[in-house]
Amino acid sequence: MGSTAKPKPPAWRMRPHDQRTLLIIGDLLVSYIGLVIALVVWSIRDPWLDFSPEFFRLRVEVWYYFLPWLWLVLLVQLYDPHRANNWQVTLRGVTFAAVVGLMGYAAIYFFFEGAIARIGVGAFLLFSFILTLFWRLLYIGIFSAPAFMRRVLIIGAGKAGRTLALAYKSLYPPPFHLVGFVDDDPKKVGTSLEGYPVLGSSDQLLAIVENESVSDLVVAIVGEMRGSTFQTILDAQERGLEVVPMPTLYEELLGRVPVHHLESEWLLRSFVDQARVGGFYELGKRLLDILLALIGLAILAGIFPLVSLVILIDSGFPIIYKQIRLGKGGKPFYVYKFRTMRQDAEKDGKPRLTQEKDDRITRVGNFLRRTHLDEFPQFWNVLRGEMSVVGPRSERPEWVAEFQKQIPFYRARLLVKPGVTGWAQVNYGYYATVEEMAVKLEYDLYYIKHRNLLMDIFIILRTIGQVLGLRGR
Repeated sequence: MGSTAKPKPPAWRMRPHDQRTLLIIGDLLVSYIGLVIALVVWSIRDPWLDFSPEFFRLRVEVWYYFLPWLWLVLLVQLYDPHRANNWQVTLRGVTFAAVVGLMGYAAIYFFFEGAIARIGVGAFLLFSFILTLFWRLLYIGIFSAPAFMRRVLIIGAGKAGRTLALAYKSLYPPPFHLVGFVDDDPKKVGTSLEGYPVLGSSDQLLAIVENESVSDLVVAIVGEMRGSTFQTILDAQERGLEVVPMPTLYEELLGRVPVHHLESEWLLRSFVDQARVGGFYELGKRLLDILLALIGLAILAGIFPLVSLVILIDSGFPIIYKQIRLGKGGKPFYVYKFRTMRQDAEKDGKPRLTQEKDDRITRVGNFLRRTHLDEFPQFWNVLRGEMSVVGPRSERPEWVAEFQKQIPFYRARLLVKPGVTGWAQVNYGYYATVEEMAVKLEYDLYYIKHRNLLMDIFIILRTIGQVLGLRGR
């Protein structure tokens, strides 16, 4: 028998964007504390000036005070609240940030000896690493405690409710406490769904909310809702409960939309009302595309001779391959990439999806994919306006025609330009089945719905982190 004590309501609700804000503020604060400690250590080691105004004037350059902001960039992978609640992921992420920072510092010092202070930068990385780990451990200890976790009740124990429960079970540690379900089917009341109890019908909703100290209600009812159920939900909302539809919480949990549980009304509301972007975003995105395309093409010019040579030695010509893809609005264009597969990858003329550990990928091609170097010729497509730096993956016409027959709303991904990288690319691996393509589509639709310049920059930074960690796909 478990405890019969009445559960306590959460002290306050913290939604993912609140947690993300708190993480950024905390990381910035402890990194500035690390900066101050590093300055003290640096001044003690200085043979002439000690910790004096002259030390700051003669030794500390302006750029040094911006190191905490660079530290935040290195931690970009850890601003997903679900990842931030996992200590092992946090430890790996903070260590990775410190190692990359140290490698970057060493490279700059090697090429520009004397241009940066060894003690100052090294001490900053060390103390920021230690203090960030301490702060993140404190954060996990506090905000994963039951007193700070939302208590969620799902209204509807059908397919949509089951999908949400499965998504919840896939996350560790759990982002909230799932109390169970309510459902008006008497055959379901008293049973369990995915291990969570169906506590009663909607007529008993307010009593269940009171007994279980529920803080959030999730509406997972597909189709018509009874008027009495709707009124009860409104009564619960008036009592201060948060009421959210199932697709909204699904997006919050997984960063993607549930394509198999959406109706055309949702698509119209999301992509006509919510997904519209202003002219400022379009202009800012295009300027960012042009800037990054020019940088990417400059890098391409530098690496082209070496990459071409190793491809030629490994598997011969051609060095670059082009392929027809569909862009915004279904407009076809040629995409350019370094060749990473054998010349006879599709010798029968039938398109095949790339799979993990695909035997058609050459030895050099595997390295180019892991480092994303094979993508650099696409910056020419970006400069021409056929692609963007960030967007859904460009797809072949054959696959678009096939997938849109089997996956709801698949063609909606053509509402924006395809990207060199994207939300789906940084969150999901290879897809070899229709089911896996549907998951990638969920990420694409989430990006289209929520896209903004900050999200684009976040995706670019995560892509850089994957490149540095050799986690390309």
